[in-house]
Amino acid sequence: MTEKKIRVLVAKPGLDGHDRGAKVVARALRDAGMEVIYTGLRQTPEMIAEAALQEDVDVIGLSILSGAHMALTPRVMELLRANGQTHVKVFIGGIIPNEDLHRLKEMGVAGVFGPGASTEDIIHDVQKAVAG
Repeated sequence: MTEKKIRVLVAKPGLDGHDRGAKVVARALRDAGMEVIYTGLRQTPEMIAEAALQEDVDVIGLSILSGAHMALTPRVMELLRANGQTHVKVFIGGIIPNEDLHRLKEMGVAGVFGPGASTEDIIHDVQKAVAG
């Protein structure tokens, strides 16, 4: 019997066009044995939530470098709840000020990774969050 692979949606919400970090993380997760879906640039929260629903993912990784994390993340979380996807773990990577970390955690964000975060830490935290 084979173990179910973790399914991860990596998304770039908003107008930020810098996706190198998202692609590096997506590749690291894939190389760690996860199934990874990358949405591409300029996704709306609605597009991300719909893709997560259609792809039946366990995890969403949001890459946000634009500073719009406090506008985009709550909407994604709201849409996931509306879709009955409260089991989906949400992680954020990017430029996130320390003063926003507590509010993001209160929203239900499972983890936040800033510049220089190791892919090993990201992989470990995703695996741990999905395992429960």
